[in-house]
Amino acid sequence: MRDFVYGAIDGAVTTFAIVAGVQGAGLPHGIILALGTANVLADGFSMAASNYSGTKAERDDMMRLRAMKTRRIETDPEGEREEIRRTLRAKGLDGAVLDEAVGVISANKSAWIDLVLGDGHGLDPQAPAPIRAALATFAAFLAAGLIPLLPYALGLEPAFRLSIIATGLVFFAIGALKSRWSLSAWWRSGIETLAIGAAAASIAYLVGTLFRMA
Repeated sequence: MRDFVYGAIDGAVTTFAIVAGVQGAGLPHGIILALGTANVLADGFSMAASNYSGTKAERDDMMRLRAMKTRRIETDPEGEREEIRRTLRAKGLDGAVLDEAVGVISANKSAWIDLVLGDGHGLDPQAPAPIRAALATFAAFLAAGLIPLLPYALGLEPAFRLSIIATGLVFFAIGALKSRWSLSAWWRSGIETLAIGAAAASIAYLVGTLFRMA
């Protein structure tokens, strides 16, 4: 979901910023379609590739730490058991319950390593999937990024006003969807995302008008 929301917001923001900037400069609709389409494809691919590289680096680091912990368990099991004991004691376990928990966890090497990585390094035991993250980012970027271009592609008028409305609805919908994984109310999250997109588009439009005045 993080990859999807990230791609969708960036796709809608960057594409509509191009639409607003070109519209502000008073250039033909064909220029908007050309630049907007190029942005959706090129920037979407770039974001997906960057997310793939970042997620792969995160996974590789997790695998490195897992391999390191595996070696330490094999070479110094008692020292690693003591680390489990300290971790569980900090969580409130004591006495026979603590001894039993240490025995159960240390009997399962995978659970042992997961506990150490989670509490010692703050990592999610489940390794991230770079390809899935990249595809989610690209698909979301493409889907949201094409929305501002639809009125121009379909020849609808007034194209810019329709693009504003459609993109605003996308921003709000993304924010409302994002609220399912946060403490914010759906309408507040939607308005917040809408405000971010509106600010970016306003800046782009004002810059475009400066070129038109020139």
